[in-house]
Amino acid sequence: MTHAMLKGSNVPVDTTAVRAVLRWTPGAGVPDVDASALLVGPDGRVRSDADFVFYNQPRHPDCGVRHLAKTPVGESLTDSLEADLTTLDASVDRVVLTASADGGTFARVPDLRVLLYDAAGGDGEPLLVFDIAPDTGDETALICGELYRRAGNWKFRALGQGYDSGLLGLATEFGISVDEDDEGHSPEPPTAPAPAPRPATPPATAPHPAAPPAPDGPAATGEDSPVVPPPSAWPEEAATPPVAAAGGGRPASDPDAATQHVPDPAPGRLPDSFPLAPPQGSPATGGYGYPQHVPPPPAQPPARPAYGYPGPPHQQPAPPPYQPQPAYGYPQQPPAYGYPQQPPAPEPSFVLPPQGPQFQRR
Repeated sequence: MTHAMLKGSNVPVDTTAVRAVLRWTPGAGVPDVDASALLVGPDGRVRSDADFVFYNQPRHPDCGVRHLAKTPVGESLTDSLEADLTTLDASVDRVVLTASADGGTFARVPDLRVLLYDAAGGDGEPLLVFDIAPDTGDETALICGELYRRAGNWKFRALGQGYDSGLLGLATEFGISVDEDDEGHSPEPPTAPAPAPRPATPPATAPHPAAPPAPDGPAATGEDSPVVPPPSAWPEEAATPPVAAAGGGRPASDPDAATQHVPDPAPGRLPDSFPLAPPQGSPATGGYGYPQHVPPPPAQPPARPAYGYPGPPHQQPAPPPYQPQPAYGYPQQPPAYGYPQQPPAPEPSFVLPPQGPQFQRR
């Protein structure tokens, strides 16, 4: 009779040799599953590394615990372990049956279960079956169950306890020192090459030398390097006819004189000479293309401040001086708007007019 076990339940094992079979359904994206066994003592740890039986150490040297090859059964795949319980040393308290997933987690392994057979009975009806359901799905190693001693007899307990550290972490917890290559994992990736040293910071560019100061005298002008005067702020000034240079030279009416200009003075200096005005009595004639008799520009009112910017502060008029009030009964002239005035003083020669008959005594 086959016992369908639940997690945490246990049943007695009446046979002396058992075969534990781990079965699952392979497929695309399903990681490979490997079965293994750990022989531990009463302290929960192995006696030596030889007590770890798995695909790289398929047989225990002192007893009849061995790992069998994987075998397909229909659409399923199996990985099996056999144990002769009569040959186990008395210091072995438990035989822990484990499983590990290579290339993924047990959440991607469908139809995972453990079947326990009588090793002497062949492939007949199993003694028990336990369907394993991972708790979180992130497990990469599982303790499927364990064979343990109880009062001189053997029992099987269904566990299904998961680990996310793989077979290496599970075996280390039981006291096994496993080489990473023996455990089946790929070695650590090579250390990334050190980054190339950064180039040194280029030296700061030296500042350009300052331009040499202009000579004291006016710069020489010529056809190869003409000097252009700065633009005028008023369009009317641009139309002012040029005047003749001091000491003679070409008259202002000469068309070639329009291309000759007074050079700009050096920054921060006043020119040593100014162009002279034309002599009195000779009409000033403009050069080529310049109008004559252009009046000076009109005076411009001060610019109003732009919108949003405060203008000049408003000046409050000074308060008028204190003026004494006139005596009671004297009329007072209305003061000018905003300014009080001194009341007029009475004239000393003022005499009341003669009274009428109605005011004379009889």
